[in-house]
Amino acid sequence: MSEASGWTGPQFLVVTSNDVPGYRIDQVFGEVFGLTVRSRNVFSQMGAGLKSMFGGELRGMTKVLVESRNEVMGRMIAEAQARGANAITAMRFDTSEMGDVWTEICAYGTAVRISPLG
Repeated sequence: MSEASGWTGPQFLVVTSNDVPGYRIDQVFGEVFGLTVRSRNVFSQMGAGLKSMFGGELRGMTKVLVESRNEVMGRMIAEAQARGANAITAMRFDTSEMGDVWTEICAYGTAVRISPLG
């Protein structure tokens, strides 16, 4: 978005609320999502199992989850932008395990076009 269009807010806004204070929703484009499925590294799993017995952060797994969340957010935003949205409302993350082998991570929300009130 550029200031020439009258938009003075962030380039792309993602919020967990259903509305954006100070802005009106001009158009709803529908649900958008980003998805990734990650396989589990057997060596990471063994290390995580040992670490979980003694306590502490599982740094390798934390890193993978942060990367995965960033990836699905990027995919969700790209889908919303392709539809003409400049924001996503009601954003949520969901994760699920598929057996002991894969982890699915999904970000989803509602793609909208917003503009400042006033």
